[in-house]
Amino acid sequence: MPIRSRAQQWFQGVNITFFLFISLITVIPLIYVLSVSLTSDSNIVHYGYNLIPEHLTGKAYSYLLQTPKQLLSAYFITITVTVLGTVLSLILTTSVAYVMTRRDYRYHRITSFYVFFTMIFNGGLVPTYMVVTKILHLQDTIFALFLPYGVSAWFAMLMRGFLMSMPFEIIESAKIDGASEIRIFAGIIVPLSKPALATVGLFYALGYWNDWWLAMLYISDTDLVPLQYLLQSIMSNLEHLTSHMQAGLQINLEQIPGESVRMAMAVLAIGPMMFVFPFFQKYIVKGLTLGAVKG
Repeated sequence: MPIRSRAQQWFQGVNITFFLFISLITVIPLIYVLSVSLTSDSNIVHYGYNLIPEHLTGKAYSYLLQTPKQLLSAYFITITVTVLGTVLSLILTTSVAYVMTRRDYRYHRITSFYVFFTMIFNGGLVPTYMVVTKILHLQDTIFALFLPYGVSAWFAMLMRGFLMSMPFEIIESAKIDGASEIRIFAGIIVPLSKPALATVGLFYALGYWNDWWLAMLYISDTDLVPLQYLLQSIMSNLEHLTSHMQAGLQINLEQIPGESVRMAMAVLAIGPMMFVFPFFQKYIVKGLTLGAVKG
C-alpha cells in the first residue's frame, strides 16, 4: 500500500469535509420536512420550525389517511404507471436511439434531425388532447397516464450519445456470424447499455412518479387517480377552506392541519423514490461518465 504524502492526506481530509458538508445541506431540509409533518400547526406557530419537534403528533397523517382505500388505490395506480411507463419508454427510447446510431441505415441522419426537431417544436396542448381523447380514445384509461410520455426526444438523444461510443465493429461482427437485427439489439446492445438504461430509466421513473398533469387532463374516474394528483387535490381543498375562512363559514381549522399536512404529503410523495434511488446510484454515475472520453 503506497504511503501518502502529507499534502495528499490534507487534500483527502478537505475533500471528505467538503462532501460531508454538502451531504448535511442535502439531508437537513429532508429532516425538517419530516419533523414538521410530525408537528401540530399550533406548535409551529409557537415554536417555529425545529429539527426535533416539541410535541410529536400524527394528526397530519391521520388527516391524509381518513380515506385509506383511496390513498392505497392512488399508490397502486402510481406504481403501476411508473413501472409500465418506464419499461415502455426504455424500449421505445433505446430503439429510436439505436436506429439513429446505425451508420449502415440510410436515413439515420434524417431520423436524428426529426427527433431533434421535436425538441424545438411540438404540436401543442389542444392537438395533443384531441389525439388522446378523440382519436386514441384513451380518456379514463390507465394508458392515458403513460402513453403520452412514451418517448422523450431529450432522452433519445442522450441514449444516442451513449450508443455512439460503442464500436460499430461489434454489430458488424454479429452480422457476419449470422445474428438477426433483433438478436443484435436484444442480445448485444441492451446488455452493454445497462448503465445508460439505468440512468435514463430513473429519470423516466421520476417523471411518471411525480406527474399529475395527465391525470388532470384525461382522468375523471376516481379509481384511476394517481398519488400526485390525489395529493394535489387535497392541497387545493385545504387552500380553498383557508381562503374562505373569512367568508362567514363556520370551519374549525384546528381540526384541519395546514402546514403539517403539506409536509406529510411531501413525505408520502417522495418516500418510495428515496429508497429506490440508492440501488441505481452506481449505474447512474457510470452511465453519466461512460462514453464521455473515447480512448
